[in-house]
Amino acid sequence: MKNGNFHPYACVAVIGWSMAYVYTRIALQHFSAYSLGFLRYLISSGGLALAVALLKTETPKKKDLGLFAASGAVGFSLYVIVFNIGSATVTGATGSVIVSTAPVVTALLARVIYDERLRALQWIAIVIEFVGVLILTLGNGTFTVNMGVLWLSLAALLLGSYNLLQRRLTRSYTAFQASAFSIFAGTLMLAVFIPSSIREMPGVTLSQFGALVMLGVFPGAVAYVAWSKALERADNTSSVSNYMFLTPFLAALLGFLLAKEVPDSSTLLGGTVVLTGVLLFNLGKSGLGSGIIRQDRRAQAPAER
Repeated sequence: MKNGNFHPYACVAVIGWSMAYVYTRIALQHFSAYSLGFLRYLISSGGLALAVALLKTETPKKKDLGLFAASGAVGFSLYVIVFNIGSATVTGATGSVIVSTAPVVTALLARVIYDERLRALQWIAIVIEFVGVLILTLGNGTFTVNMGVLWLSLAALLLGSYNLLQRRLTRSYTAFQASAFSIFAGTLMLAVFIPSSIREMPGVTLSQFGALVMLGVFPGAVAYVAWSKALERADNTSSVSNYMFLTPFLAALLGFLLAKEVPDSSTLLGGTVVLTGVLLFNLGKSGLGSGIIRQDRRAQAPAER
């Protein structure tokens, strides 16, 4: 069994990722989506590299380099490319709904690969949360069905795979190691966008550059380290990934606080439904009617570090 309260770390992560929606809109006023992806994680990598040096963090073992490369690919480089391709042909509302299936994908993958089981009440909670996301994102939007839906479905699968890879890595490495070296690997793969990034740097405004830095620090480095820490401390992968359902609602809330974007009735109603689902999921985990049964036969205690 894992030992520790993962909830604060999961909350820090989803708040950081929710901030990304606001700052990305500002940065995209100047940068292309691909250049922004590379520059964002370049800043994340720079800060994490400094922390690695100051903390004298051990580098990954040679036998695990493939796992870190896979984590960097599915969580960062491939995800950015697939997400951007999909987002180009669907509405923002459609994209939000499809990517919000990532916790469901994570739960299914964890069931197959790690034999992590959720009881009926928690599956009901997941359905409620997804309905809340539908209300929140489609209240004043339209759902489009085209090839972009398939690309974004692949993006959700990549996110689910990233969650499981981080779960695997945190058995042998600290959360900081698991996230930092995955980001390094992903940034290296995104280096193909260096030429376009260099071309786009001139003319950037102070607010756009500030948004880029914020994306690299908080939704990038801080959020991913916190997420890996949550996965490291939790008994069950799905207990952590379930927090991803909060991202659309928190993004709307932060949009109001940071950009004065007034939330509409669908945002408030959808957010309430999502929060109800999250509460129900955690009540089920605590054993009130339907707790988590975890039979992770492959799990091993993390190595001492």
